[in-house]
Amino acid sequence: MISRLPGLSLPERVLSTARRWAVAWWRILYLGAVVLVLVLSPSSYGTGTRKALARHVYLDTAPVLLGFTVLAALISLVLTRIVVVTALSYGLSSYALEMVIRVLVLELIPLTAALFVAMRCTIPNGTQMARLRRSGRFDVLRRHGADPVRVELLPRVIAGVFASITLAALSCVVALVLAYLGVYGFNLAGLPSYTRMFGQVFSPSVTLVFVLKTVFFSLAVALIPMAAGLHDAGERAQPDSELGGLARMFAVLLLIEVASLMGNYY
Repeated sequence: MISRLPGLSLPERVLSTARRWAVAWWRILYLGAVVLVLVLSPSSYGTGTRKALARHVYLDTAPVLLGFTVLAALISLVLTRIVVVTALSYGLSSYALEMVIRVLVLELIPLTAALFVAMRCTIPNGTQMARLRRSGRFDVLRRHGADPVRVELLPRVIAGVFASITLAALSCVVALVLAYLGVYGFNLAGLPSYTRMFGQVFSPSVTLVFVLKTVFFSLAVALIPMAAGLHDAGERAQPDSELGGLARMFAVLLLIEVASLMGNYY
């Protein structure tokens, strides 16, 4: 990125790159604050906004719900089988199911759901936002007394958050059921020990970290692509400007995951 700033000395290139990154992060934080205010404002849920919100929630969640759930089920079956067989070979079968739940439900599924929603929904929505702005749609809305952020951006952000949380929650339930079936089979003999182990894993602190991580994941994948699309520079953008939004999103997801690991295990 620094090498793509011709005609400037190295300190000037570093300063210019740092300034662009600071502006990009400030835009994300500012947009997050604006969206939070609009979400809490009753005036944001007029008839037109409710229709747009319902449409985006359906389009961002329903088409991918079945496919991602099936994918999570296959991953759960394969991972459960691998962990159980490996634990049996080392005489650690009593820890196999707990390891599956900690790795699969607490760590992999929320992150995978957020990435899936980002690639399938929110990143294309961010690109669509940039096209709407360049086509003059925002100016038309302003001339008619409407707020483009409230009309076009807010429904897409809420839909992205809803899709990410829904996919993560449903897939975690499926993974828990399949993990039990993979170890105990179709009987209720292991249900008391399973529920006791589940309660030991999902302590109040771990549950709080899990919920916060899932929510922050959904906010990251919903807000950052929207901010990149809202402030897209069009034909004057740097060659790597589109990748900059992706890099920021992955950086935020990584920081959230590291923070959750520290909260759970340190």
